Amino acid sequence: MACSYLDLDCKVYMVKCSYEQKPFRREVMRTYGASVTPSPSETTEVGRKILAEHPGTSGSLGCAISEAVEVATHTEGYRYVLGSVLNQVLLHQSIIGVEAKIAMDKYGIKPDIIIGCAGGGSNLGGLISPFMGEKLRGEADYQFIAVEPASCPSLTRGVFAYDFCDTGMVCPLAKMYTLGSGFIPSANHAGGLRYHGMSSTLSQLYHDGYMEARSVEQTSVFEAAEQFARVEGILPAPESSHAIKVAIDEAMKCKETGEEKTILFGLTGTGYFDMLAYEKFHNNEMTDYIPTDEDLQTGFDGIPKFEGNMV
Repeated sequence: MACSYLDLDCKVYMVKCSYEQKPFRREVMRTYGASVTPSPSETTEVGRKILAEHPGTSGSLGCAISEAVEVATHTEGYRYVLGSVLNQVLLHQSIIGVEAKIAMDKYGIKPDIIIGCAGGGSNLGGLISPFMGEKLRGEADYQFIAVEPASCPSLTRGVFAYDFCDTGMVCPLAKMYTLGSGFIPSANHAGGLRYHGMSSTLSQLYHDGYMEARSVEQTSVFEAAEQFARVEGILPAPESSHAIKVAIDEAMKCKETGEEKTILFGLTGTGYFDMLAYEKFHNNEMTDYIPTDEDLQTGFDGIPKFEGNMV
């Protein structure tokens, strides 16, 4: 979910674009007692600074992180833990991969291709963890595919460098594939996965050639989601549908070549909180946006400059 969370009284800074496009997610949180603020906001110093530099911005997860961290560090008794990207989150999400591997081992099935959606990397990292362990130890081989949105392509078009994890530059630096902490995806992007960087662990695996990455346009993602829903009876979250899109692509390749392959992909969430995005797709109001090199350069220019940092 495109939010940054604070514990105790459940104060949530939610990416402004998601706040507006995903009101049902917002209202579920409010139902359980959370106060939800669209980010960037005027309620924090860093939020006001971002708004001054980017008037009318639709926000990003990096903005929400900055605001949540500021409130946590300035409020007695508050603690903040990032909900994606960092290693402890991948470790928590590894239950996804462990359960998948146990199920496949039980029935004597070995996946040839493992596919996951990739924003900050927690879902993908959790899914592939036990399989990647086997690959690294030389016990088995798998093809891993990270799928990201073409409008926020940190792996496929980013740089591998030390960068801030948040737009306000208050968090420590992390080495990752990044578009720059100041990069803000287009407001028309309704499919989630809006983070400017990728998990350091996944970034290193990608950099070392242990997995590949693909970027897909959001209209093709929603086409795949609709096809999946009609065949399987499950309405997938837009984020999950990035993986579904590439899983379908790989299955069609097998159909063309006659190869038999087992494809494992992560279905990470329900789409019932994202019906406004589905409505936009069905009304033919959804468009694709692919940032130009010039658009990306603005974000790259904000990456810290020091000796040895690859920019």
